[in-house]
Amino acid sequence: MKPALVCAILLFMPVRSAAPLHTRRQASASRLTENPQVRAALDWFGRNPSWINDTQARLTEIPAPPYQEEARAAAMKELLTEDGLPTNIDKIGNVVGELRGANENEIVLLSAHLDTVFPAGTNVKVHRSGGRMMAPGISDNGTGIAALVAIARAMQSAHVKPERTILFAGNVGEEGEGNLRGMRELVDTYRKGLKAVVVLDGSGTDYVTTKALASRRLEATVTGPGGHSWSDFGMPNPINALVRGAVRFINTKVPVSPRTTFNIGQIEGGTSVNSVPYEAKIKVDIRSENEEELGRLESALRESIAAGVRDEMDPPRDRSRGALEWKVELLGSRPGGELSPDSPLLAALRAADEFIGNQSRIERSSTDANIPLSMGIDAISIGAGGTGGGAHSLQEWYDPEGRETGLKRALLTVLGIAGVAEEKAR
Repeated sequence: MKPALVCAILLFMPVRSAAPLHTRRQASASRLTENPQVRAALDWFGRNPSWINDTQARLTEIPAPPYQEEARAAAMKELLTEDGLPTNIDKIGNVVGELRGANENEIVLLSAHLDTVFPAGTNVKVHRSGGRMMAPGISDNGTGIAALVAIARAMQSAHVKPERTILFAGNVGEEGEGNLRGMRELVDTYRKGLKAVVVLDGSGTDYVTTKALASRRLEATVTGPGGHSWSDFGMPNPINALVRGAVRFINTKVPVSPRTTFNIGQIEGGTSVNSVPYEAKIKVDIRSENEEELGRLESALRESIAAGVRDEMDPPRDRSRGALEWKVELLGSRPGGELSPDSPLLAALRAADEFIGNQSRIERSSTDANIPLSMGIDAISIGAGGTGGGAHSLQEWYDPEGRETGLKRALLTVLGIAGVAEEKAR
C-alpha cells in the first residue's frame, strides 16, 4: 500500500468513527425530549426564573457554617416537601427527597452541598445590583441547592415518571474539614442500588468534573509550658517552633507533573503579645494527582515540624524551663478516582450538551463526587448554570444570566441515566 494512501486513511478514520457517536447522542437526547412530560419540565425553567432566583437568595441567607447546616437543611426539606416529594433528614444531617421510579431498586442521586466555608456570624444578606446577586455563598453553593429544588419542582410539575428512582439530596460536610461526611453517608446508605451520582456545585456549564483530585487536610500542633515574655525569656516558644517548621515545609519541592500543591490555610496560638504561648497550630491542605506525592508531602510536614521543634530547643534555650511537644493529625482525607471515558453517565452528559448546544471540558477537582468515584460508582460534578465569581470570599457574586441552560443540562443528564418510564396504556 502506498504511503500516501495510508496517510489518507488515517486522516479520515477519526471523522468516520466520531460521526456515529455524535448521531447516537443526538438521537438519545431527541428521544428523551420527545416525551411530553420531559418537554414540560424543560419549559418550566423558562417560566419561573424569578422563583428560582428568590429561592436561591432565601437559602443563601440561612447561615450554614461547617457542622451547622441544620437550619438550611430544614428549609430545603420544606421546599422539597412542597414539591410533593417524600422527604427526610438523615442521622448526619443530609436532607433527601425521593422521586420514586418504576424500578425502585436502582437509584440515581442528584446532590448539592448545603454548607459554606464561612464561620458563624458572617453577614450573608443577599444584595442585588442589576442582574447580579451578591453574598458570601451565593454561588458556592447557593446556585447548586437552588438548582436542586428547581429541578425537583420542574419534574414534579410536569409529572415526570423516571425509570430509576431519583434522590434529591442536600448534603452536609463538603467544605473545609467536613471531609465529605454527607456524601460518605449517602453512598453508604444507598450503595446497593446506586447507579450514578450527579453533583451540582457552583455555577457555569463549561466543564464536567470526571476525575477526583485526592487531598489531605492536616493539623500540626506544638505545645509548651508557656510563661511571661520578660521573666521567662529563654523558655522554648511553640510559635517560634511552628514558624521554623513551617518555613522548612514551604520550601519543599513539588513536581509540576503530577500536579501537586500545598497550602497553609490557618495559623493560631498565643494568648497575648507579652506571653510566651503554651500552644500553636497550623492547618495545611495538600493535594495531588498522585497518591504517592500526597504521602511524601505529609511526611515532609511531619519532618519539618519535628525539625522546627529541635531547632527551637537548641541552646541558648533554657531546657530547665520545660520542653516542647508536637503532633501532626489527619483532619480529613479525600480519595481519588476517575470516571471511565465510556461511562453511560458521561454519554448522558454529552448528549445533553449537544442538545442544548453547549461545549464542556473534562476537569479534575476535589468535590463530593470523589467518594462515589473512589468506590467505582459512576459520578460527575457540574455547575448549575449562570456565572459566578469570588468564591470563598466576602465579595462572592452570581449572575443568573444563562441559568436556564445549566438547569436543562442537569435535568437531561439525570434523566438520560435514570430513564423515563413508559406510560401504561389506558
